[in-house]
Amino acid sequence: MVGKAERQLEDILLRAVGPDKAEAALAAFGSSPSVSVRVNPSKIGDPAAFVADNFGGDSEPVLWSPFGYTLSSRPSFTLDPLLHCGCYYVQDSSAMAVGHVFRKAMELSGTRERPVRVLDLCAAPGGKTTDLASSLRLEYGDSFVLVANEVMKGRASVLADNVAVWGDPNVVVTSCDPKAFSSLEGFFDIIVADVPCSGEGMFRKDEEAVSDWSEALVELCSSRQKRIVADVWPALRDGGVMVYSTCTFEKAENDSIVLWAASELGGEVLDNGLSGMEGVIRTLAGSLLVPGFVKGEGQYVAALRKIGGAEGFIFKDGKKGQSAAGAAERMKGNMLIRIPDAITRETAALDSLHPLMCGTARGTLKGKDLIPCADLALSIGFREDAFPRVGLDRRTALSFLHRDTLRLPDAPLGYLTVCYGDHPLGFVKNIGNRCNNLHPQERRIRMNITDLK
Repeated sequence: MVGKAERQLEDILLRAVGPDKAEAALAAFGSSPSVSVRVNPSKIGDPAAFVADNFGGDSEPVLWSPFGYTLSSRPSFTLDPLLHCGCYYVQDSSAMAVGHVFRKAMELSGTRERPVRVLDLCAAPGGKTTDLASSLRLEYGDSFVLVANEVMKGRASVLADNVAVWGDPNVVVTSCDPKAFSSLEGFFDIIVADVPCSGEGMFRKDEEAVSDWSEALVELCSSRQKRIVADVWPALRDGGVMVYSTCTFEKAENDSIVLWAASELGGEVLDNGLSGMEGVIRTLAGSLLVPGFVKGEGQYVAALRKIGGAEGFIFKDGKKGQSAAGAAERMKGNMLIRIPDAITRETAALDSLHPLMCGTARGTLKGKDLIPCADLALSIGFREDAFPRVGLDRRTALSFLHRDTLRLPDAPLGYLTVCYGDHPLGFVKNIGNRCNNLHPQERRIRMNITDLK
């Protein structure tokens, strides 16, 4: 960044962190962004060993994430089959701070009396959703439902794909305006709202964010953020917690929104658990992560507890904690869907939102045959003995992900689970002289023949 953009950023940082910190922050925006990953604990038993084996021993743990690691260099993630197995997610380390605040919220707002209900309101592309899912599963097992919402249809499909690859069947994907959730009064224990913002925290990574920025954009975003928070507020139960975050430094989009919500909607600002951590800058209502003080990009996060409103969701049968259980297996067109038994009651209440994805897609019915769906192989509930398993080397795994025709002459005929290492990638149907590749077209990776070397 040079000229006008650099002066613009300097003014922003002076307002956000003051003259004593602005110089160091400005210098950091001229350096290369860091690279970090977050390991899937439902698929990897020893995250530290996994990172050391696959990314090198000089990777460093992210302070506020038990499964996050900053790498010393950026590998070609797209050409790593382990990424497509859902073993890890590429996420900025500062964005992982939202997961830390969420875990603090779980301590305050979780319940053992029924499944915990969480909404990730602005969820695409899925980094925060997969982080929340891991934390919820470790704490509550199957007793949770996480609704991941993205209003933009195109982005929602990307979100659904990333959720499917991560493999947790307790995540429900929707594509609704925030106002739609107001009908679920008191349903959610925790709402994570990583709202659209003016994007200053991404200036180092995104040149478009620099060119798009203006004071008018800040005002527009602030107004939109108030509407989003107000629209979804009724869906949060009394005593529930909202985790609010942005990737901007502007007070008008950060502290001012949180304090407005506490005053006008009814809530109290909470300690978000980040105070005192190295590099984290405390603000009046939350915490600010700024390049130059942390390795990642810019991030703001705060938490507030709701005071007042519905104590809990009232189901159609008039009970607060129960609803008529839905079927554990459902049909969506000709697709057979498996819903975890623990949350059939919760997911039935979400049907009015017309979810894009709910539970695990097992396969499509064709006559009497069930053609297995790729999502089944990637699910953490997939049984190892469901289909014969065939291990692939890296070259063949990439060919599978490219949707090339494979030949597995020594493998059994019929449907096979293809794996990279011990991790399922998807399915093929071995018909003898070749295999029909069942990897989804929308997840096909792009590569050149030289990538296979």
